[in-house]
Amino acid sequence: MKIVFFGSPAFAVPSLAAVAANWQVPLVVAQPDRPAGRGQKLQPPAVKVWAEGQGLAVAQPQRLKGEEGEAFLLQLHALQPDLFVVAAYGRILPQSVLDVPRLGPFNVHGSLLPKYRGAAPIQWSVINGDAETGVAIMRMEAGLDTGPVVSMRRTPIGEQETAGQLFDRLAVLGAHLLVATLREIEAGRATQSVQNHAEATLAPMLTKENGHLNFSKTARLVSAQARGVDPWPGAFGLLGGEAVKLFRPTVVAGQGAPGEILVADKQGVHIACGQGAVSFAELQLPGRKRLPAKDLVAGRSIMTGLFFS
Repeated sequence: MKIVFFGSPAFAVPSLAAVAANWQVPLVVAQPDRPAGRGQKLQPPAVKVWAEGQGLAVAQPQRLKGEEGEAFLLQLHALQPDLFVVAAYGRILPQSVLDVPRLGPFNVHGSLLPKYRGAAPIQWSVINGDAETGVAIMRMEAGLDTGPVVSMRRTPIGEQETAGQLFDRLAVLGAHLLVATLREIEAGRATQSVQNHAEATLAPMLTKENGHLNFSKTARLVSAQARGVDPWPGAFGLLGGEAVKLFRPTVVAGQGAPGEILVADKQGVHIACGQGAVSFAELQLPGRKRLPAKDLVAGRSIMTGLFFS
């Protein structure tokens, strides 16, 4: 098969590598380079870096509509692709693009559809304290992740697993499932199951405010939120009106007013929740570097009796 691949971040790289190892990839499509870091220098997306390293052609259209969109559409038609694979590309493809490939467009999605349609399915599965998640290969249509599912694979979410760690695992799991699914499509054996739209939930893109921990929730959900926003936007609580970043949560025994520091020792900083408590092994004060709890406790920057809000 001749496959055009659409993807941008690191999550998509294993899928691209798997496709390129088994089929012809005449074009890789990625988001445009974006400014990043303190210097705000233009940085290429991970998919572009990998593709160019393999000598694959890369396109980065700024727009998929208008004159540029029409030119891009002609480029796609000229390739006569059999199939599109889309993995975290970051843009909704117009119907005119979806209609190009002979066998259709297929998406690698990091959830057990119809749960968590949208931009941040992996983070929200962790934030909500789910016991399991997975990846789905879906035939794309105009709606937001509404197309029929071709294949799905489940995996448990670890008790201490962060969204970043789960990203890495699901990226590899998705690549393996993608290859198996594409072989079924190529052989004409693939089947499609319509999603139960009544059971659909949404996973919108995270904002910085999603990192603000709500200590009135149970300890299990506070820990889940902290892990679900790691690495971005990062968990934090307000101490004396300033944001303190909190890392490596563990649910522990404890009772107190929500947000109260119950214990501050070399093992961690225990903060009371609506039920139980959460211990954070590492913290980062404003304008300082991330440190083990024992270093902050020794310097008396963090003490029992103080309150996070």
